[in-house]
Amino acid sequence: MLHLRISVPADLTSGVVGVLERAPAVSSLAVFDGASRRPVGDVVLADIAREAANDVLDELLELGVQREGTLKIEPVDTWVSQPGFDAEQLAPGSSADAVVWVDVTRRAYAESELNWSYLSFMCFATLIAAIAIVLDSQILIIGAMVLGPEFVPIAALGIALVRRRFHLLRIALWTLVVGFLIAILVTCVAALAAKQLGWVTLEQVTAPRPDTAFIYSPDKWSFIVAVIAGAAGVLSLTSARVGALAGAFISVTTVPAAGNVALGLAFGQLAEVRGSALQLGVNIVGMALAGWLTLVFQKAVWNRFAERRERLRARILGRP
Repeated sequence: MLHLRISVPADLTSGVVGVLERAPAVSSLAVFDGASRRPVGDVVLADIAREAANDVLDELLELGVQREGTLKIEPVDTWVSQPGFDAEQLAPGSSADAVVWVDVTRRAYAESELNWSYLSFMCFATLIAAIAIVLDSQILIIGAMVLGPEFVPIAALGIALVRRRFHLLRIALWTLVVGFLIAILVTCVAALAAKQLGWVTLEQVTAPRPDTAFIYSPDKWSFIVAVIAGAAGVLSLTSARVGALAGAFISVTTVPAAGNVALGLAFGQLAEVRGSALQLGVNIVGMALAGWLTLVFQKAVWNRFAERRERLRARILGRP
């Protein structure tokens, strides 16, 4: 169940209320005339089944609610309501599997922005990955994978293509490229400093590393794992099941590969630079491709559900 809070000028209120009243999946509706001070107008509150939200939100956006006022969407974790239960029964599909495209797109924009926090986490994660490679530590590698913030910008590439948001596509690409370049540069400088201080030696970098050798040795399994992790991660982002996202982070070696590129540059190991760069590219391409295909499939499935909801609404309203 989702809760909608809409503040709009008075001339839009009738249109907003009309959209909500026509939707069988809306279980409660309240209008507060003159309650909004900015914008000057009314406040409309409504509860709607999550799996039917896209149809209603699209109609509200067509009215220009986002330009003239404010539309706030909040998940309702706990609710007790017979009308709410009936509304969910009238909305085909499962609430946990529903994709609320407005929310997904907003999150993609917010978490794909190139800012100080994103760059900091990228640098920290890549530094930890480089230390993990020197120590041949799988635990530190996992920590670096979880710390890295790059998954959402990768997923945003598929979201941008499916939603035709090419501005988002440019933002996500810029964030990924600049983020990885700066993280590799910072880690390379740190590796050069460690080399001068004698903390890290060429022997350590070139020694056999059975627990982390996969980072610079891409193969068919690297692509397969990236595809599976990308699909699972995007499915977690777009549904109500967010617990699987950590597994997607841990499954792919984007940040560890960037850390090994930095080490290879600092110590002149071009073979490892090439292998790690290829691993990085394979993982990003695999995840982006899988994310796009997953979103295309989800959109096709929910379009079918939308057709069923429209037929149901027509029957309720007595239309042919």
